[in-house]
Amino acid sequence: MPNKVLTQQPKSRYAVKRLMLFMVLLVVFPTQACHTPSRSAIIGKKYPDMDFAQMMHAAHNQPYTGYQFKGASTCNNGTAGGFACENVDLMGHLDLPNIGGGQGSDSWGWKHEASGRYFALVGRSNGTSFVEITDPANPVYLGQLASEVSSSTWRDIKTYQNYAFIVADEIGNHGMQVFDLHQLLTVPNKPANFTAELVYRGGTFQEAHNIIINKGSAHAYLVGGNTCNGGLHMVNISNPLKPFFAGCFSSDGYTHDAQCLNYDGPDADYHGRELCFASNEDTVTVVDVTVKNNPIQISRTGYTGSQYTHQGWLTADQRYFVIDDELDEWRNHVNTRTLVMDFSDLDQPVFRGFYEADGGSIDHNQYVLGSHTYQANYSRGLRILELGDLREPEMKEVAFFDTYPAHDNRGFPGAWNVFPFFDNGLLIVSDINRGVFILQANLPPVDLIYINSFD
Repeated sequence: MPNKVLTQQPKSRYAVKRLMLFMVLLVVFPTQACHTPSRSAIIGKKYPDMDFAQMMHAAHNQPYTGYQFKGASTCNNGTAGGFACENVDLMGHLDLPNIGGGQGSDSWGWKHEASGRYFALVGRSNGTSFVEITDPANPVYLGQLASEVSSSTWRDIKTYQNYAFIVADEIGNHGMQVFDLHQLLTVPNKPANFTAELVYRGGTFQEAHNIIINKGSAHAYLVGGNTCNGGLHMVNISNPLKPFFAGCFSSDGYTHDAQCLNYDGPDADYHGRELCFASNEDTVTVVDVTVKNNPIQISRTGYTGSQYTHQGWLTADQRYFVIDDELDEWRNHVNTRTLVMDFSDLDQPVFRGFYEADGGSIDHNQYVLGSHTYQANYSRGLRILELGDLREPEMKEVAFFDTYPAHDNRGFPGAWNVFPFFDNGLLIVSDINRGVFILQANLPPVDLIYINSFD
């Protein structure tokens, strides 16, 4: 049985005061979707008279916003199914109450190669939903894997072989769930309440903000958790049913997210090494994790205007790291910025600047695929940018689908994540307020004159 999670209630004589402070804070500060109470406690030290952590935790309770899907809809005259769009069709949708309830968070995708079936894995505050999207216009909710303990705003999912690996943050002794995705192939009674094959709690691990998997090395990296000073907690998953603690990188403190891969980019000094490009709140930190019990920091690089280095992804040639800073739009009062760091020399990276969009929403997760980056930008939904000469850096928006039509303000409702890696072009967008969208992009041909960065 999982350990009980104990929570401390505020003393009653302070309850009214804290409630009043919380209401003031909601007016002054937007909710911060990736700042857990523990991180908010650190960030909020400049507010010593407020219980910043408790107030930020309460502020994450996003309102449910229902949507009744009425069938697939092509993007025509700038709309699809009532949502503003460009070059993106609405293929399918399931609302939060229809996939287990709670609040939406991260997501990932899985294809069963032998049968050609496609599945969306959708994180929620109270568990993980499994949706078959082989026929995207008729998505099927197969069931859920409940949270190990209580609920969490932050749930993250990745896959290796035919297993899903799931973590959650600010939740106590949750561990990393290992789920056999073959269970999805035959579900006689839908929706089912699935069970995990096992829960990993090695090396005193309990919770993490994100999980990264390098399939090339069969290792998972649990970050922003209760171990390794919030840095890289490394797990060998070569046998998914027997994961074991492999190492720890803690010297640069908290890692919010990362991309870990077997490196073959432009810096020949590191060919054949396994590297993690870590978004560490105020820097991009590159770590050589080839030897798990002796990781080596290669570089640690900040940039102008940094407010919260949140996440990023490498271009296909592994030269450029495309970054989203979650708080620069709010704190610097700018439109959405996509930043670029040049890693031609891993020891001495160069910040190349940023592309600024025509709207001011806060950016969240993004993934580079080919000549495009696919972004989940909260209140502006899915945004797809064509990458040009990133030495400048040049980009242009070529497609979008706004999952949160109410406004485009600098807040935290709307799209949390996009999964663009299916081989049939389907996109998954998990939305905090509206569940899961299944989309199809119809991108214009890449401008070969405009694109000249991959030289």
